[in-house]
Amino acid sequence: MPERGSLVIHGVGDVNLDTSYIPALAERGFDWAWSGLDGLFLDDDLTVVNLECSPSPLGSPEPKEFTFRCPEGFAEMVAAGIEVANLANNHSQDFGKEALLDGRLRLLEAGIDTVGAGRHVRQANGFFPYLIEGWKVAVVGFGGIQPHAGWLATGAEAGMADGDDIGSMVSAVERADAWADWVVVTVHWGVELDVAPRPDDIERAQAMVAAGADVIFGHHPHRLQPLESIDGVPVAWSLGNFVWPNFSAAGAATAVARVEISPQGEIRSCLIPATIESPGHPVLTGHPACPKS
Repeated sequence: MPERGSLVIHGVGDVNLDTSYIPALAERGFDWAWSGLDGLFLDDDLTVVNLECSPSPLGSPEPKEFTFRCPEGFAEMVAAGIEVANLANNHSQDFGKEALLDGRLRLLEAGIDTVGAGRHVRQANGFFPYLIEGWKVAVVGFGGIQPHAGWLATGAEAGMADGDDIGSMVSAVERADAWADWVVVTVHWGVELDVAPRPDDIERAQAMVAAGADVIFGHHPHRLQPLESIDGVPVAWSLGNFVWPNFSAAGAATAVARVEISPQGEIRSCLIPATIESPGHPVLTGHPACPKS
């Protein structure tokens, strides 16, 4: 067995790189999105974000109120230390499935691994594997928020992983757990503006923990919710907005979820407070490490 070291894993909520929605990213450059974090993601082992936009110039807008497109800014994400983008959400297919698949490939080519979407349901539910410090780490993505059922991947159709169906979520986590020492789940769920999880998502979290999930990063409500524990597993119910406009004080309050794993496999977690100081510009306001118990 290889010698194992310590791990640090970070997760954040909604990241939107659409310059028409956040003009500051066009004016200042995409590195503006990450410049308030003091290099936090460069000093960890894995960073997972939820990319809330269609990462491609292809396709036509879906008939919905908000459509976000973000075909640029990937090199700056890599330079900031981001390794994984979840595409299982209600905006990654804003410009259709062709754009989803094209964007997925663009991210991979740029050096950002993707979870939660793919050419078919097996790929969408698949995990991305990492060997870090002697540990096997698997990241899985799900999306329980979709405009209609056609956004979901099937056996023959591209789309996103279903974050509502407990059975398919459990199966995906079990497959990841069969390979990994640590299974990290990133999941788009909940209700907009809620500040606490609802019973159906608590049930999903409990089922995923029982199936082998070791860390759960949640997002979608556009509000920061608590970090809690289910049988010792840290669950960040909603990490709120991150690279997003600061429409209100409540919407600008955010955090980075930090998970620290010792060489002996002891896990501790915390939320590092942050605020969206100006549109698209989150800034840390708390100490970038978990307090020692």
